[in-house]
Amino acid sequence: MNRRTFLAVAAGMPLWWPIAIRAQQTPKPVVGFLSGQSRDTYRGFADAFRQGLGEAGYVEGRDVVVEYRWGEGRPDALSPLAADLVRRGVAVIAATGGVPSARAAKAATSSIPIVFNCGEDPVEAGLVASLNRPGGNMTGVTWFSTDVMGKRLGLLKELIPAATAVGMIVNPNDPEGVSGVKTVEAAAAALHCRLVVVKAGTPGEIDAAFAALAREQVGGLVVAAGAFFVSRRAQIIALAARDAIPTIYPYRDGPENGGLISYGNSLTDAYRRNAAYVARILKGERPGDLPIDRSTKFELIINKKTADELGLAVPRVLLAQADEVFE
Repeated sequence: MNRRTFLAVAAGMPLWWPIAIRAQQTPKPVVGFLSGQSRDTYRGFADAFRQGLGEAGYVEGRDVVVEYRWGEGRPDALSPLAADLVRRGVAVIAATGGVPSARAAKAATSSIPIVFNCGEDPVEAGLVASLNRPGGNMTGVTWFSTDVMGKRLGLLKELIPAATAVGMIVNPNDPEGVSGVKTVEAAAAALHCRLVVVKAGTPGEIDAAFAALAREQVGGLVVAAGAFFVSRRAQIIALAARDAIPTIYPYRDGPENGGLISYGNSLTDAYRRNAAYVARILKGERPGDLPIDRSTKFELIINKKTADELGLAVPRVLLAQADEVFE
């Protein structure tokens, strides 16, 4: 190479050298985020998921791409959405919001890793072989919501000690909520109060359920866990306020938006844990080797303003136990 050619090549290096380096860089991994609910309703949970990824070293946009698929409250939309993520060739699917998303993802692929979160026992739900060694392409996070349903009734009774009948609204299409009925029935018997169970799986059925509760003259209401009732929280809160029914919710979004009280696992914690498992899989671990994680962070949230509007005196001991009180 003569001196003129060398100088020409050297002079051109700053132009093409960075392009060549960029061309050789590994593309960012793509994570599929599957939820049967709406983006607006679950925005906070998606934020918690992104926070969990960031804590594990995967900042969205910088280190990883997240493809969001929202079912907008339509369970029938989950299967095509899961299939779409498979066609997209994502590295991992985060099947969030309960068993229906997990089942849709499982039916769509047996090779792409899946990390679910749900309130049920994933073994009984048929998602994994065991809690310690799930096997296959699935693992996830559970909060076993059935365990705390009796506790919710007990907390509600502290606010309405004179109530002789309490309602429970359940989505018959959601195993997470249905599985807790026996637990609440047992708690009601121990507290010497009558339990009125009403079922609702559509917005119209929620209206009908509240009409039935009014006829039964219940003194309070327990809202069962499940993604459907989260998506319809505004409707439930409005009806409970209209009928002046003290109501306890499974998640903090109830009192945050004007409901009376909530007690249950922190879903933001569950979504962060979900993201942590996604990150471990991106780093090379196999889902079948990751034991089912359990979210054990509980929250008691009280809306004091709503209690005042209902004419309820919140016991000081309950206020002292609360993780957060909205005045």
